[in-house]
Amino acid sequence: MLILALIYLAFISLGLPDSLLGSSWPLMHLEFAVPVDRAGIVSMIISGGTIISSLFSHRVIKRYGTAKVTVASVAMTAVALLGFSLSLRFHWLFFLAVPLGLGAGAVDAGLNEFVAEHYAAKHMNWLHCFWGVGAMLGPMLIAVFTRLGGGWRSGYFNISLVQFALVLTLLAALGKWTEMEHSKSRQHSATKEGTKKHSLLAPLKSKGAPLAMLTFFFYTSVEASVMLWGASYLVNTKFMAPETAAGWVSLFFLGLTGGRMLSGFASMKLSSETLIRIGTLLVLGGLIIMALPVPTLLATSALVLVGIGLAPIFPSMLHLTPVYFEREIAQAAMGMQMAFAYTGTTLMPPLFGRLFAVTSFRLMPYILLFCAVGMLACTTRLAALGGKNPHPAKVLTS
Repeated sequence: MLILALIYLAFISLGLPDSLLGSSWPLMHLEFAVPVDRAGIVSMIISGGTIISSLFSHRVIKRYGTAKVTVASVAMTAVALLGFSLSLRFHWLFFLAVPLGLGAGAVDAGLNEFVAEHYAAKHMNWLHCFWGVGAMLGPMLIAVFTRLGGGWRSGYFNISLVQFALVLTLLAALGKWTEMEHSKSRQHSATKEGTKKHSLLAPLKSKGAPLAMLTFFFYTSVEASVMLWGASYLVNTKFMAPETAAGWVSLFFLGLTGGRMLSGFASMKLSSETLIRIGTLLVLGGLIIMALPVPTLLATSALVLVGIGLAPIFPSMLHLTPVYFEREIAQAAMGMQMAFAYTGTTLMPPLFGRLFAVTSFRLMPYILLFCAVGMLACTTRLAALGGKNPHPAKVLTS
């Protein structure tokens, strides 16, 4: 129970830095005297580090264990955030973005696989709900410290202190967590599992693996695009005031976070495959409503429906990783899935934004519908193929 509580704290910690750059950039770019679009460079470096560490996380975790990698990764993010708060020149952020991205990717892939293998589906949903809490707290803390006169630097500094406090807490429980990992490893010591060496691309050789990877790519393409362009869509197609549009997008976040809390309870009765199917159908329904010439209130409500629909898909897919992939490559598969997810987050929103800029934001629901249909096709085919293994968490009490 102690380890699970620490993982919940780690997920809040994981969400905190994700929204800091966007919320503090209006002040940062003025202080550094750089164009407003330079945030994209920093963001891409962070995402690049996250993708790389996700891909190689299985090798590092296999050698050092999830517990030690989590401690080191949180420490990297803490140091990076502290560095952001002390940066005197804009180009310093380029170097600090590297450990921030590397740390986030390793801890994300490591914890997701650990939870998928050791705990019930409800915890995966609730943990990602807690990530949403962290992501919402980040901008709030920046706003509070700015109003108190400390500016964005004070926000970054104090959030880095929170990360350092988590590092100390994790260190205190390191022995217990490591023993839990060793105990699990001993259960498989009589088998050949863990003795084979697998290449980085080994997960792609599994039947259905491309479908799983594409599901994560399609999912994050939809989620990140709504996060980035949802307000612009409402302003440009429904002629809504920017502040009102921002309020509706915040309700999308609320639907996403609250939906994951509800999905945790629903997972006690429904399978992960069923939750994915229901969620995808809700996303399709919301996007179809947005594409139709409906009143503004209905279109904005559909945006919230999309958030609720997206809620169970990502954590449920992660929880099925030990089912779809053999145990010895499950961690590598988790890292690769996270890499595909971050690739979708990094590449597709800017590409879609460019497309909308030269055409019209009215295309947005149609483009996202294509991604949602792709997600439905992939998950339906995956469910038809069936899993390779019973879920390991089903034998645990949680």
